[in-house]
Amino acid sequence: MNTERLKRLQKQILANGLDGLALVPGPNMVYVSGIHSHLSERPIVLFIPADDDPAIVIPTLEAMKAEAAGIPPNRIFAWSDDEGYTGAFQQACAYLELSDYLLGVESLHMRVLELELLKRYAPGLTITHAEPIMMSLRLQKDDAELAAMEDAITVAEQAMHRLLPRIKIGMTEKQVAALLTQELLLGGAERMAFDPIVSTGPNSASPHAVPTDRPLAAGDLLVIDWGCFVNGYPSDITRTFAVGEISAELKYIYDVVKMANEEGKLIARPDVTGQDVDRAAREVIDDAGYGEYFIHRTGHGLGLEIHEPPFMMEGYTEPLGVGNVFTVEPGIYVPGLGGVRIEDDVIITPEGQRTLTTFTRDLITVG
Repeated sequence: MNTERLKRLQKQILANGLDGLALVPGPNMVYVSGIHSHLSERPIVLFIPADDDPAIVIPTLEAMKAEAAGIPPNRIFAWSDDEGYTGAFQQACAYLELSDYLLGVESLHMRVLELELLKRYAPGLTITHAEPIMMSLRLQKDDAELAAMEDAITVAEQAMHRLLPRIKIGMTEKQVAALLTQELLLGGAERMAFDPIVSTGPNSASPHAVPTDRPLAAGDLLVIDWGCFVNGYPSDITRTFAVGEISAELKYIYDVVKMANEEGKLIARPDVTGQDVDRAAREVIDDAGYGEYFIHRTGHGLGLEIHEPPFMMEGYTEPLGVGNVFTVEPGIYVPGLGGVRIEDDVIITPEGQRTLTTFTRDLITVG
């Protein structure tokens, strides 16, 4: 259990007028307790009371994780496959007196299964959303979180440096993606942050393209969006490459996106909003005449999840704060021609922002 995070969380629970939170396996549970598990047919719920020790309903086969996290034995409601989980939920609800609770739950993670069990055994329970409280804590990355993300960026960038000389005209998108995955895992990645996006030629006009059997050909653009987890935290980077000689229009599009990336980062600083960052990057692309081809937000927060607040988009008016980590990734996608995206990971500092990614933004020719 991260005792400092737990104290901060309980302070926020009280400040928001809640009696406690219920967390299921996922990033919020990891953030507070360090308990790594996954959603399965065996339900797990971690309870964080506002003014008492945490408690947990957990399968017996994983109970040692709760013990290692420092949860008191009398507050670990373990259950076996033979007996089932309903008894453990009934005991936990009675012990914690949840019928009198205003309980925050994770609307994006908690399933009907867990929610129905809580309501069955705590009939007076009142439910509200836990996300505002959790994200207010997770927005500001501490030194350990930042160090993990910087390590993940280093592993990802080194993998790309090793990959580039191996890319040859005639290779398929799938082959390039496989080589990149190999380089990441051999280079120290715990796992992929997501399946790498490798798209070339007309396929690169789709921002979330899936690698295909299309071979790389001279004159293509090659978009690679990749990242990995190290110490539980991810990197998320995109670079666009030229396969041999490319046309003047494609080179111009590349230069516009590069400038949009720079402008988006330049404006980022404390008290500026995600909307401001999005507008700064989008203005460059609009002025160049390609506004209709910039079809997604400029960026998203990065942390235990690949996509989390803050968001660099129109309508996101929450001010950025010191310790916020997010991507700046403008793009232009012209159907039938190709696409360009350049994505960096940045952190807000007291002075402005620092770009964590170091891989060159100059156009590299491969193949």
